[in-house]
Amino acid sequence: MNTIIDLFERSCLKFPDNPYLWEKKAGKYEALTYRKTQARVRELAGGLMSEGLKRGQRVALLSEGCSDWVCSELAILYAGGCCVPLNVRLTEQELVFRLNHSGARFVFVSIYFSTVLEKILHRLESVETFFVFGRIASHGTGCIPIGKLIKNGKQWLATHAGELERTAHSVREEDLANISYTSGTTAEPKGVMLTHGNYVSNVLQADTLIRIPEYYKVLLFLPWDHSFAHTVGIYSFMYNGASLAAVDFGRSPLEFIQNIPQNMREIKPHILLSVPSIARNFRKNIEAGIAGKGKLTGFLYRLGLQLGYWYYGDGNYKGKGIKAVARPLIGLFDRVVFKKIRKNFGGNLRYFIGGGALLDRELQHYYRALGIPMYQGYGLSEASPVISSNTPEHHRFGTSGWPVTPMELKICAPDGQELPPGESGEIVIRGGNVMKGYWRNEESTAETLRDGWLYTGDLGHVDGQGYLVVQGRFKSLLIANDGEKYSPEGMEEAIVEASPYIDNCVLYNNQSPYTVGLIVPAKAALKEYVKGRGVVPDSVEGYKLMLAKIGEELMGFRYGGKHAGLFPERWLPAVVAILPAPLSEQNGTINSTGKTVRRRVTEVYREEIDRAYTADGKEIQNVDNTRNIKKLMGL
Repeated sequence: MNTIIDLFERSCLKFPDNPYLWEKKAGKYEALTYRKTQARVRELAGGLMSEGLKRGQRVALLSEGCSDWVCSELAILYAGGCCVPLNVRLTEQELVFRLNHSGARFVFVSIYFSTVLEKILHRLESVETFFVFGRIASHGTGCIPIGKLIKNGKQWLATHAGELERTAHSVREEDLANISYTSGTTAEPKGVMLTHGNYVSNVLQADTLIRIPEYYKVLLFLPWDHSFAHTVGIYSFMYNGASLAAVDFGRSPLEFIQNIPQNMREIKPHILLSVPSIARNFRKNIEAGIAGKGKLTGFLYRLGLQLGYWYYGDGNYKGKGIKAVARPLIGLFDRVVFKKIRKNFGGNLRYFIGGGALLDRELQHYYRALGIPMYQGYGLSEASPVISSNTPEHHRFGTSGWPVTPMELKICAPDGQELPPGESGEIVIRGGNVMKGYWRNEESTAETLRDGWLYTGDLGHVDGQGYLVVQGRFKSLLIANDGEKYSPEGMEEAIVEASPYIDNCVLYNNQSPYTVGLIVPAKAALKEYVKGRGVVPDSVEGYKLMLAKIGEELMGFRYGGKHAGLFPERWLPAVVAILPAPLSEQNGTINSTGKTVRRRVTEVYREEIDRAYTADGKEIQNVDNTRNIKKLMGL
């Protein structure tokens, strides 16, 4: 197998009647089998060829997850084209940049997002036509309903016998399958060029770590253009004859979010793909539900968690020693409490696979205690994206698992020299999953690809058992005034996870005597805290209590606190700067995948950072913090 087309054709031969794509229609989930998916792909590919799509031309895809998302991408590839998947959370400006930069000739778009596309059509330089999923009442110039495209495709196939097959078979592993735009956490977005060979290599590599049985289903609630969801959710499940379901989008993104719990119970997925922000939201919902069931349930829940944390340890528990005695008690808590929680996920869920960002160890302990472990993986778009993962057979909390095979991995110092095992440096890889380069960006390609090696920009090391430990961004390190460096991500996530009163924490230290914590307070939790103390939230005393509580939460990580010892004291925030607004996609401080854009945070809040290094700024109850928390609480 050399191409995605080969991958799909193999599964259509091997699993023709297995369901592949599940979508909710008229209130009920319906499945497209591999055989029916193949027929629809051919018709769509014929439609594209009838429109004149030439080999290597780009076709963009802007839609919520649905069966036609996958069928359209496969059709583009069958017709010899290159798909440009676009994130549905992008702003108009971001969409214009990607469509113009990629030189997309056509766009597949859902009904909901077609209104966004229509607003920017006059700014697009290369788009000629767009194809709309679903039935539309009317359409203007340049808009073709997908039903009409399929009809045209059937007619074209009937009069061009064998031409589609010849085109599909002419596609080679070195041909581009995708231009996948990065989310831009450190610079302007770059178009990652991924070939057919990149995807096939990564699917086979991932299969060496986790084998997906053909009866497995996944409910794919991550954006389908997300590199993790794309390869693991769409192509790895395809390779194994398994199936994926789309969340019922409804009439808006809000309905999409609201439909996830119900869809989970309907589909009964065996695996879920998650990122830390979603995992934390699931936990908050679980604990809110437990809080509403009374004191006894809450007590049993907390006791069961404590037992589970101890029993399962840091992973790969084999049931030996004194812990074996506790096995019946673990089973009892599971039947009484945790099994009921798992029913909210459908009842069949075996485990999560976590990706997209670092997942803190405590959250991994939590889900393992519930009986639905979350196996952390690591990757990036430039690697198609899977580089390593924990698995049911081999997992260790706090790590990103074992690297995929075949692939070479080394840890390098800033000068490029390879470091011995156990020492931290930049993670560098070489293998069939490494991208071809960045689209129309030779300078960035040369910086990232050197002699076939991909320099990831991430900091990490390999431990004594061969597990990869990812510590954060290699280039976003905290740097003290003596030159010592430390990665902030793990500390930031631990602070947010540990404190219900802190929504976001970004640490800053650029060769300074101490670290500043840029904090976005949790509005609702702080208001409830102040009310519980008998104080009006919107008052001078109320703001003082809020600031004191945030300071108290951060002190919990220092000597004598309940979280003491997790991180070196010198890197903990010595000064707090309260931010006047939440981090958001609107001001560019969070990207479309939910990651903090550190560079943008320091740009937007430069004044807050500078004031934190003044004498007045060192006191948490300073004028600026009081003003900012008052502003935030009023938003």
